[in-house]
Amino acid sequence: MVHQVGDRLREQIHRFSGELCTGLGKVASRFVEEMIFGISASGSVVLTRIARSLEEGISLHDTHKRLSRNLGNRAIRGRISKEVLEQGAERIGEETLLIVDLSDLIKKYARRMEHLGEVRDGSENKIGNGYWLCEVVGAEVGCSEITPLAQRLWSQKADDFVSENDEILDVVREVLEATKKRGILVLDRGGDRRLFYQRWVPDQSIDFIIRQRGDRHVLYRGRARNTLELARACSTPYQTIVIREKDGKEKVYSIGFGFLPVRLAGHSDRPLWLVVVKGFGQEPMMLLTTRPMRRNRRVLWQIVEAYITRWRIEDTIRFIKNSYEFEDVRLLTYNRLQNMASLVLAAAYFTAVRIGTQAKLKILALLVLKAAKRVFGIPDFRYYALADGIQTILRRIGKGPVRRHHETGRHPPQLILFET
Repeated sequence: MVHQVGDRLREQIHRFSGELCTGLGKVASRFVEEMIFGISASGSVVLTRIARSLEEGISLHDTHKRLSRNLGNRAIRGRISKEVLEQGAERIGEETLLIVDLSDLIKKYARRMEHLGEVRDGSENKIGNGYWLCEVVGAEVGCSEITPLAQRLWSQKADDFVSENDEILDVVREVLEATKKRGILVLDRGGDRRLFYQRWVPDQSIDFIIRQRGDRHVLYRGRARNTLELARACSTPYQTIVIREKDGKEKVYSIGFGFLPVRLAGHSDRPLWLVVVKGFGQEPMMLLTTRPMRRNRRVLWQIVEAYITRWRIEDTIRFIKNSYEFEDVRLLTYNRLQNMASLVLAAAYFTAVRIGTQAKLKILALLVLKAAKRVFGIPDFRYYALADGIQTILRRIGKGPVRRHHETGRHPPQLILFET
């Protein structure tokens, strides 16, 4: 059964990579398939480990050299990112959350990597060497499924770098174009930026929920007021209990929530709402949104729950980084680093969406999950287990990716198990 499931996984990777590589040519298409297979089978972005998982009939050095050479193809990043985004956009509805998150790729001991810059290490809360990452993930309120949509790596030392705002806005623009502006942008406090509001508030077709730092002034009853002062004075008539799990521990919060109608100076023609949540900390949590609010518990709770869903992005980032050991990347050139970020996105999309959610592959997903043999069973956020199971099965069958007819000289065996 393991070999049958393994052959099925190989065939699915073959089909998926073929969809991503339209117009890339045979050499680049073969390379993309090998990389998605290798990243999934080895659980790593280290080229030596990927090369070893391919099990080619040539020396490991030659395979590594070929992979490194092909990884420098500048056409790969744009094509892969575009195709993953277009596939993912089909899953995005009007109420889907488009969670935008700025994170880091820390290279603590690196010295020779191209355009290595200073970034804030989120885990240790200090400045370190590395690169910036911007991820966009689609998620539904109250649902554990995710859709990785975009992942971009950049350095402020690169020749084509303009600004961090420009990078984030460009990623969001690409996502909104692909989804035809379906979905609701959700950003943490780092998204409370004047330039973002200048781009998004005038466009009535863009909806957002952005957590406030507390130092912004908004118009309330015709007067400029500080958001934190408004939030402190805001009535929160609706109460509930929220249990948040973090670092394996549960914490219970008793929260209250309410709202105030506000506007932004310079954009006073569009009404906004400041949703206030008290109980998560000493100061209230403030969410500025374009979604119309009224004195209705259900309507208000939708915004609060949407932002709470944003916390799941932390699991998603850990899933992408940890399952494929992204921070262990050892590429020296900037272009190859950016290409690898797109290939990791493709591998994550394959695991989370192609295997994790497609109805015809549910049985395959269950068998993959069983193969993971995780000590504490399958958690709600099951993508770690899916990635573990895929890695376990592909390692055990030991065949490498699907070989095309011209490579093997014969037709592949018929795969009747779970045929789609």
